[in-house]
Amino acid sequence: MKASILILGGTTEARQLAAHLAAEGFDCLLSLAGRTKTPAAQPVPVRVGGFGGAEGLADFLRTSGFRLMVDATHPYAARISANAAQAAALSGVPVVAMRRPGWVPQMGDNWQSVDSVTAAVAALGPAPRRVFVALGRNELLPFERAPHHHYLIRSVDPVEPPLAVPQADYFTARGPFVEADERTLLEAQRVEVIVCKNSGGDAAYGKIAAARTLGLPVVMIERPALPDVPAGENVEAVVARVRQVLG
Repeated sequence: MKASILILGGTTEARQLAAHLAAEGFDCLLSLAGRTKTPAAQPVPVRVGGFGGAEGLADFLRTSGFRLMVDATHPYAARISANAAQAAALSGVPVVAMRRPGWVPQMGDNWQSVDSVTAAVAALGPAPRRVFVALGRNELLPFERAPHHHYLIRSVDPVEPPLAVPQADYFTARGPFVEADERTLLEAQRVEVIVCKNSGGDAAYGKIAAARTLGLPVVMIERPALPDVPAGENVEAVVARVRQVLG
């Protein structure tokens, strides 16, 4: 094996990156936070759970002999990314991040940008609306503050317990989601507005394209600030950085 790499994952790109690096002969361990009950199969060995903050992660890097860490977590995993950058500084193990570009509004898009889920709920306004919520199941509690809306909630795992609102429909699904299917869903459910994050990438873009076609507004939760570390925008760019760091 060429090297020992810790990949902080939980995204489609992390799985693809692990497969690519393993195929090149790199020895990788993929770390998952454990928030998804039924994670997708992975191409390399996996550990599940936290590290105990930046100090715990730094200790794990040192004692396990890793030579490189790759932060391939979700663009909204700001705390994990901050811990990774701090752990790299504490341990001396370099970090490379995957920074998936965000979506950019196109002609015909109707986005209202907000900085949090709480702000997104407030942006829905006082009049009852049919709202498609495409967020993680652990981010939904603020919607209880606006029980007058009818929510259609899609998540990877079931929402347990359900929200304390009178009108909410739940279903589970794992992307990618294509535009045609998203358009059918939005029309069938008579959705009037979408709440989502600017996740970037292709897997979740179908709903954005469908909203544009149908003329639906989107309440877009913008990205948090992330640490300034060496990064690539896609799997190929990150693999190139790994080769540079490890020779």
